[in-house]
Parts: sequence; C-alpha cells; structure tokens
Amino acid sequence: MNKYMQAAIDQAKIGQSKKGIPIGSVLVKNGEIIGVGYNKRIQDNDPITHAEIDCLRNAGRIGSYKDTTLYSTLMPCYLCAGAIVQFGIKKIFAGESETFPGAKEFMQSHGVEVVDLNLEECKTMMNEFIKNNPELWNEDIGEL
Repeated sequence: MNKYMQAAIDQAKIGQSKKGIPIGSVLVKNGEIIGVGYNKRIQDNDPITHAEIDCLRNAGRIGSYKDTTLYSTLMPCYLCAGAIVQFGIKKIFAGESETFPGAKEFMQSHGVEVVDLNLEECKTMMNEFIKNNPELWNEDIGEL
C-alpha cells in the first residue's frame, strides 16, 4: 500500500474516532498531499460532507485539478463522482468497492481512470461500521 492510500485510511480512522462514518480521502498533486478529508455527515449534521467533498474543500481553490489524483477508502458515490468529473480529476484510487459499488462506471464514462485496490483493511473497516450502525449507513447511501 502506498503512503497516499495510508493517509486516506488514517483520515477514515479520524472520522471513526469522532463517531462518524469511516471513509477518508486524500488529494495529491505532483507527489504532494494538498488536501485531506473524512466523512463528516454525522459530526456536521450535513448530508453533503462526504470524505471526497471534505477533501476538496480542504484543498481549496487550486486552479486546475487535471494533474491531481484522488485516493479514497471507498469507491466514490455519484455525489462525489460528480465532483471528480466536474473538476477534471483524471485518476482515482479506491480502497474498495465490495461494501458499496459507488459510481465507477459513471467516472470511467467521463474519462476518469478508476483503480479499485480491493484492500482488506478498508473492507474490514466498512463491514464493521455497517454491522454496528446499519441505520447510519443506510442513511449515508440514501437507502433509509
């Protein structure tokens, strides 16, 4: 596992330690982490603050995003995939898509290279959260 995905996992663990959904994200440009974030829907009472959105907010205005790569512990949903496509991010690494398939095909259809790393650590973290918090998870994915 590379240091960027590890940083995304670390972000997910921060969110989890704050009683949130354990999803983390990191934005990288020229080999440097320029933004980090985690899912804050519960903590901020905000349905839009997914990990990828938090990460992009924290990166701030950087001009072009075309030379960036996004790392996320979970395959991005359509909300986050829309932001990825909108800002022209061309490559994303997802920790896993087993617990949630996300919007892989949508991103690919818009020219985003999507790499699913299928990491056990990410799957275990999400499976434990889903098992212990099914209502919060179903709310997060819009299936309440």
